[in-house]
Amino acid sequence: MYKDITGIILSGGKSTRMGENKSLLKLGDKTVIEHTLQLIQSLFTEVILITNSPVEYQFLNIPMFEDIYRYRGPLAGIHSGLINSQTDDNFIISCDIPLMTTEVIKYIVDFNTTHPITVCRADGFIQQLAGKYSKTLLPKIENLLKIEDEETRDSNQKKRKCKVHELLNLVGCEIIEAEELEFYSEGLFLNMNRPEDYTNILSKFNQHPK
Repeated sequence: MYKDITGIILSGGKSTRMGENKSLLKLGDKTVIEHTLQLIQSLFTEVILITNSPVEYQFLNIPMFEDIYRYRGPLAGIHSGLINSQTDDNFIISCDIPLMTTEVIKYIVDFNTTHPITVCRADGFIQQLAGKYSKTLLPKIENLLKIEDEETRDSNQKKRKCKVHELLNLVGCEIIEAEELEFYSEGLFLNMNRPEDYTNILSKFNQHPK
């Protein structure tokens, strides 16, 4: 168990493409969010949930915090997680990656690096919502969010969702080639955005290494 790293679960999205709250869909006898929580609680002593609808998750019985910058996407969730964490290092994971394994998380957390962010590349993408983030990033994140506020206010434009990859490009990050790891299996980073994604994950769930 990691006592000096907080596990932070993000569940702040509106699930617009799914048509219902994807974190409350069932995989076996548990919801997606329960599977994610079980995984994270098996590794980290301290676990918190970032959500803008805490009433829906009261049954989890864990500390919950809302976004400070509301409806601004995952970067705002990361910001709230780091603000409310009591540790310098934090493992952040989106609720919609239910096939993630302890082996991959341990490898990310234990990877020796001087970078403030450690994430994997898999399936052709940098998997930015399953990684280790340092609390020292807070000033940079707040600056990104505040600059965006000023730009949209001055131009009377609708606020866009500030992207996490902007932070990665700004501060630099350690990128692990996940597909080169001996314990990696295809689909570990599958996320659930659409009904067909849920169907795909359901088909893999029974073969998934627990």
